[in-house]
Amino acid sequence: MNKPAPLEDNPASPAKDRNFVTALARGLELLRAFGTGEEYLGNAELSSRTGIPRPTVSRLTYTLTQLGYLRHNTRLEKYRLGPGILALGYRFLANQGIREIARPFMQQFAEATDCNVSLGAADKTSMVYLESCHGSGPLILRLDVGSRLPMATTAIGRAWLCGLGEARREAMLEALAEAHGDEWPPLEAGIRRSQEDYARYGFCLSEGDWQSQISAVATPLILEDGAEVMAINCGGASHRLSHEIMVENLGPRLKDVAKRILGELQHGER
Repeated sequence: MNKPAPLEDNPASPAKDRNFVTALARGLELLRAFGTGEEYLGNAELSSRTGIPRPTVSRLTYTLTQLGYLRHNTRLEKYRLGPGILALGYRFLANQGIREIARPFMQQFAEATDCNVSLGAADKTSMVYLESCHGSGPLILRLDVGSRLPMATTAIGRAWLCGLGEARREAMLEALAEAHGDEWPPLEAGIRRSQEDYARYGFCLSEGDWQSQISAVATPLILEDGAEVMAINCGGASHRLSHEIMVENLGPRLKDVAKRILGELQHGER
């Protein structure tokens, strides 16, 4: 592989533009250096591939790791792409197609159930709604695109965790434990119960765990064989959504909605 010229040494580079931020460009070049099937790269390899001096690479990889865009393996002294990159991918994917594909199915389900039906993805220890549909009935809580919900106590957050591979899920649980501190033990118990529900039913529940008057059911959307994971939920007033209704009615129907969305996505890729 030929070593590229440094950004500032390339006369055709936008680095000659005073508005061009070279440090940002170098950070992005490091992220682009990870090729398909290459899980770990060290500072020396990254320097060789990008033409960025190794001391600068070291500072950039440290910063990108702190921001969640890289993960550092202390045993190998190498880096891999982190969950921050996936979060950016979620935004792009949502804007480029999955919202348009999912919305008709979600809206139909929302109207049939008079519930809030939303598609979400993770951002650090929160879930962010990428699409949200509402039924025509009275809602005690109306959440729209861009709404942020806690991962640990919501059905959509728990479903997202259930959709992850084991290693990534355990790493995420460690991050949640650190973020919640002394409040973590009961939250972890709720997440473990959701894992049992998912193994049994194929969906997760939150019955007043996030807000006492809100109950919801959710299931993961596992994309690209697990490379990306989203989740879809159906929620409403707890006095309307009993445990039996969620387990016997809403949960199975939500699973069918998720299946239809995934089917349309796969059809569109052919």
